[in-house]
Amino acid sequence: MASDSPETVHVWLAERTYSDDEQNVIILTYATLDGERYYRKERALTSFTDVRDTTAALEVSPADLGRVDDADLEAQYAREARRVADAHDPDDII
Repeated sequence: MASDSPETVHVWLAERTYSDDEQNVIILTYATLDGERYYRKERALTSFTDVRDTTAALEVSPADLGRVDDADLEAQYAREARRVADAHDPDDII
């Protein structure tokens, strides 16, 4: 995976949760290492044979990032993104 460029931002997996609103939907939240910005990805868990790998990091457009507006959540995302970055290469399947 290439490093950050002006067109992309490197984000690391910070949270994996299940949707409260819909059955069989997992929400992957990736965050910048400072925890200030995040990227959400929702996936339907359609079957056990439907393989879609979750990588440790993604490169996304800055336009696709949201801003974290809660100091506690920002600290949590920064902590988790750093933990994943320290333990994994960006393309590692986790």
